[in-house]
Amino acid sequence: MNYIVENCLILIPVLYVIGAIVKGIEVIKDKYIPLVLLPIGIGLALAIKGINVDAIIQGILVVGVTVYGNQVFKQIGKTE
Repeated sequence: MNYIVENCLILIPVLYVIGAIVKGIEVIKDKYIPLVLLPIGIGLALAIKGINVDAIIQGILVVGVTVYGNQVFKQIGKTE
């Protein structure tokens, strides 16, 4: 039941930092950050695992965890 392989777990904090950097670029709107992170995540997973379908799936999964994790922390920190 391990969806993300151990080698690709390092990509989650890497993508988080890249997302924070992209957020600081005023030209790119926040709603496009996940779309910017997706090819980066896939590319980094391909670099780690080699060129295969599993690497692409791993890239998609780590981007999903990164974006979802960011949103969970934002929502928990909201004051209503």
